[in-house]
Amino acid sequence: MRVRPRLWIVPVLTVLVAVAAALPAFSRAGSEAAPRAGAAASAKAGEAARPVARDVVLAVHGGAGTALHRETTDPRKEKAYRDGLADALKAGRRVLRDGGDSVAAVEAAVRSLEDNELFNAGRGAVFTEDAGHELDASIMRGSDLAAGAVAGVRSVRNPVSAARLVMEKTKHVMLAGEGADDFAARNGLPTVTQDYYWTQRRWDELAKAKHPAKPKTTKEGKSGGAADEEITGTVGAVAVDRGRDLAAATSTGGMTDKMVGRVGDSPVVGAGTYAKNGTVAASATGHGEVFIRGAATATISHLIEFGGRDVASAAYEVVVGRLPELGGTGGVIALDREGTFAAPHSSEGMLYGYLTEDGDIVTRVFPDESPSGGSAAAASSVPPGSAGTIPSGD
Repeated sequence: MRVRPRLWIVPVLTVLVAVAAALPAFSRAGSEAAPRAGAAASAKAGEAARPVARDVVLAVHGGAGTALHRETTDPRKEKAYRDGLADALKAGRRVLRDGGDSVAAVEAAVRSLEDNELFNAGRGAVFTEDAGHELDASIMRGSDLAAGAVAGVRSVRNPVSAARLVMEKTKHVMLAGEGADDFAARNGLPTVTQDYYWTQRRWDELAKAKHPAKPKTTKEGKSGGAADEEITGTVGAVAVDRGRDLAAATSTGGMTDKMVGRVGDSPVVGAGTYAKNGTVAASATGHGEVFIRGAATATISHLIEFGGRDVASAAYEVVVGRLPELGGTGGVIALDREGTFAAPHSSEGMLYGYLTEDGDIVTRVFPDESPSGGSAAAASSVPPGSAGTIPSGD
């Protein structure tokens, strides 16, 4: 049998040698590029994860979602939102100035928001699919991890106060539905009929949800329907008192056109609300199902306690880094015992405000006051006078 010459081996070997020689160079280039890319990403995240403010004793939020825009928002609407946030902060400030604890302060602040029909909690709660109202709330004390919550209540004027009653007067953490309503009434809380929660604005939102208009493209190129027109969502508060005890509270009417019986993250400890003295007080707003699945507020606490993270970077990682991967957006207000305050959000906008140790009140309602991430750097770029600030003397 004739053996064929294997001259083809020579060029193949030549190519293999050339490739082998080139691989270290590619590897070096890749290894050098990866740290550069990683460093750039880390720098960007680190900038966005900076605290909004320090020496904060109380903060509130009024929901997250599609933002109010400065150029299209009527000045009267802007004032109404700022006044609503400021009134809540003033209510909590009165408690803290009188020597009250952080639990009483967050309850007072959230009650104020519940009584304001601008916000989706209490008086301004959205409608369920059957044109009713079902409200949820929770509260948590950081000193001993005590917590209380109510879900699906239909006749309590201030669900956050019912949640506090559950925490202080029962051995349970959450009561739901008719049992929660009856418990609140037996303990002297003001009750209302369903028409108390009725507002024209929420009724119109239900109608739009039942018969959505054809999505239109916004100036940013996004496609949005009626539900995307402005901020919707939960309200909440976080506080630290003179004893350096933390507390958090959250309250909501839920989602427009939600199924009867649906419960979101607001009354779920570790999802919508969490407070632990050694880590953080946090209240969340956004797509409730995602915040439950991601155990949002508890995860922030765990990152601080077990991961050595600061409050701003921990909150940012959860809200901006993790939850969007689960399919939802929103925001959180987070406060530690030293008064470091963060307000990251993955949604376009979030309404929030805070009170400093000196008694000054700051409110933020437009994206250019607090771009996604809620960083101090972003806030420092806001034109003077564009964010609401109320001196301590007011």
